[in-house]
Amino acid sequence: MINAIWGFNIVAVKLSADRFPPVFVTFLRFLIVGLAVWPWLRVRRGEMRWLLTAAICSGGLQFALMYSGVALSDSMSAVAIGGQLGVPFATLLSVMLLGERIHWRRWVGIAMAFAGVVLIGFSPEVFTSWPGLLLIVFAAFVGAVGLVAIKRVRELEPLELQAWLAWGSVPLLLPLSLWLEQGQFASLAAAGATGWAALLYSAVLASLVAHTSYFALIRRYPVSSVAPVTVLTPLFSVFFSVLLLGDALDARMLLGGLLTLTGVTVILVRERRGAATGT
Repeated sequence: MINAIWGFNIVAVKLSADRFPPVFVTFLRFLIVGLAVWPWLRVRRGEMRWLLTAAICSGGLQFALMYSGVALSDSMSAVAIGGQLGVPFATLLSVMLLGERIHWRRWVGIAMAFAGVVLIGFSPEVFTSWPGLLLIVFAAFVGAVGLVAIKRVRELEPLELQAWLAWGSVPLLLPLSLWLEQGQFASLAAAGATGWAALLYSAVLASLVAHTSYFALIRRYPVSSVAPVTVLTPLFSVFFSVLLLGDALDARMLLGGLLTLTGVTVILVRERRGAATGT
């Protein structure tokens, strides 16, 4: 169910990104989430630099880049698959910044993931809007920086993390939108029922329900059992993009998607096994 909610969210993100300025809609999304989880906002002495880094990178900055990429992209299937590069980016950053060691199978997975996205980039439908895919890849990298920072924070409750992701982002996003964009307040009236419904879906179901449920599952069950299953999310995204947004799939898209998702699965499975065995 979590994968299906996240998968359908690609449709909601596209509908809202087409009706609001991208950074402004990111601000609105985090404002809604922040108001809902305000009671869980707590100061953590000695850990705030990591928590704020996580909030800005995995929160507002990543999502602003993602919405901007979506606004420029014609293929939401490519967006969904390109976003999966957050996993290999996080693995590489863990090696460089945290001193973690990885073995040859995960290196192969990383290579496969990047090769798949490169192949997708040469698909005709994607090639015509390559700046959008580039922003999605950059968003995945920024989000990976935030994940590395989250690893530095001890025993973080799911709703507490949501609170900091929201309130660490809101003060950044509104000034950034006012500086870079225009038509914010006009979009509030022009978005219509579809735009507002899409925004609420992303904020309430994708962020509050699905993300919080996922973090709760991670706390209850072994990560090695839960994390690899999230590879289903881009499959749902591709399905909904083709069915509802009219995305076209060619051989490059299919082969590139298979390469990327296989590589991500290898990284996730080997990373969790390595953590369990200490290798």
